[in-house]
Amino acid sequence: MGKTLIAYFSKAGENNVNGDIVKLDKGNTEIAAEYIKEFIEDADMFKIETVEALPEKYEDLFAKVKVDQSANMRPEIKNCPGSIDQYDTVYIGGPNYVESYPMAVFTFLENFNWEGKIIKPFITHEGSAFGHAIEDITASCPGAVIKDGLSIHGADVRGYKIYIKRWIRN
Repeated sequence: MGKTLIAYFSKAGENNVNGDIVKLDKGNTEIAAEYIKEFIEDADMFKIETVEALPEKYEDLFAKVKVDQSANMRPEIKNCPGSIDQYDTVYIGGPNYVESYPMAVFTFLENFNWEGKIIKPFITHEGSAFGHAIEDITASCPGAVIKDGLSIHGADVRGYKIYIKRWIRN
């Protein structure tokens, strides 16, 4: 079995939690990624972060997300690895921003050759599950084997540890 990478986008600060805007010290997707790392100890982690700072206020972030998606933007990301050749399996995670992953996730994905790699997607959300994120990953990663993803209700992420463990083992 080859090496594993856990690549994820997550935002702390103002977030939608069960319909309320709440300030989080750590983003829900980051918590899920840390659980995955706990169960795959030798995995490497990469947090996908944009060079341009994201808006702090949730309503401003949501407006930016909509503009970025409609323009099919690919924001520059910090410290993007030069290669993922050493990884056989890549867990890809992010929050559901308007029916898919944040555009920075696609910046990351489109930097690499995915031929023969296994992708295990996970997403945090407040009721919209994956939306069309799986289709978007499939289009962005030709040649990859996309496994069943894990949809995590963000407000309940801390209670998903056992589900994450089962998902990894399946």
